[in-house]
Amino acid sequence: MSSTESGHPMADRWFRAGRRMREWDAGHRWALNTGVVLVTFLAFGVPDLVHGEGPGDGPISLSKLDVVPALLLQAALLVPLWWRRRAPLTTLYVVLAVFVAQWAAGIMLRADVAVLIAVYSLVLHGRPRRLPWAVPGLVVAVVVVVVRLSGVVSVWDVLFFVASFGTAAVALGLAIRIRRAQLAALRERAEQLEIERDQRSRLAAATERTRVAREMHDILGHSLSVIITLADGGAYAADTAPERSKQALRMISDTGRTSLAELRRMLGVLREQADEPALSPQPGVADLDPLCRQIRAAGPHVEYHSSGALDELDAGVQLAAYRIVQEGLTNALKHAGPRTRIDLALRIEGARLRITVRDTGRPAGEPGVAAAGEGHGVVGMGERAALYGGTVTAGPVAGGGWSVTADLEVAGVPA
Repeated sequence: MSSTESGHPMADRWFRAGRRMREWDAGHRWALNTGVVLVTFLAFGVPDLVHGEGPGDGPISLSKLDVVPALLLQAALLVPLWWRRRAPLTTLYVVLAVFVAQWAAGIMLRADVAVLIAVYSLVLHGRPRRLPWAVPGLVVAVVVVVVRLSGVVSVWDVLFFVASFGTAAVALGLAIRIRRAQLAALRERAEQLEIERDQRSRLAAATERTRVAREMHDILGHSLSVIITLADGGAYAADTAPERSKQALRMISDTGRTSLAELRRMLGVLREQADEPALSPQPGVADLDPLCRQIRAAGPHVEYHSSGALDELDAGVQLAAYRIVQEGLTNALKHAGPRTRIDLALRIEGARLRITVRDTGRPAGEPGVAAAGEGHGVVGMGERAALYGGTVTAGPVAGGGWSVTADLEVAGVPA
């Protein structure tokens, strides 16, 4: 239900009409001000001009006024209402001044309703701290009315009559002001919720871009490192061992196809609708053996050891473990070279999965590889581990080489 719906069809129509009127008035402020003055004149001023004659023996002289004096008094009462929204307090005091002078002269007009309109406008549009300034002028007006009518009507009846109409004007102004404040608060809240929704969408998009970038880094970084190493080895063996060169080319082709298939699968999954099944499963612990064989084909000697029920791990944990191992092996191949030894171990200890990737470094005397820039592999591994309450530690080890250790939470899996 919208903020303007009350549950009653007639009230809802009034609310909608009022909303449309406010929207139109926002761009045509002068039109509504002029309309209020004209409508009030037609409803209360014209009858004064037509029915201006009455009994003359009362305390108030209702003797017929000429058209010009009557129009002047009505103009003095009604024209200030044009500024009732821009300067409500000033408008009220101008109307009260004319009203008091008119009643002091013993003249009563139907256009005196302008006082109630001015009071209503002050309550609706005036600053709250300036409302008390209207009290002295209203008190003077009430006193003049009581004095003029005291000869024919009791003071208490006059006060009751004046208080009733005054209270009605104030209550109407307060009700509409409170209603507008509530609607403004609801609109502000809706705008804030829309901003928060857009921020969540942008955050989700940024998170998705980060995930895609991490997947691309893992796939391309690993595959290109293997391809480059195989290409270097094949180039050296082209003259001395042509068969080894052909084997290296075949491995390069296989690695390229595998990487291309993984990229297509990942991008295909990103294009899928939420209710469609995945095109194919993401890599897991079972894919570590083919990964190790791929690294061995590039030159390093890889020893892989595992313990615990790794196959029972959650698919997300298995993907994180696979990517961490893939990044660790790729870094070892890239920085330690093809003649290093890599020890890979995965084991479940209680509610934790511990991953260790350690290489022996480059052989003595073999030049190192110049870094192409600061990489993000270790950062990506840390982000993956953090998703499962884990950490990643990477650094050199005594005696040469490099070690990467990851610790992930896998509660509920038997050791």
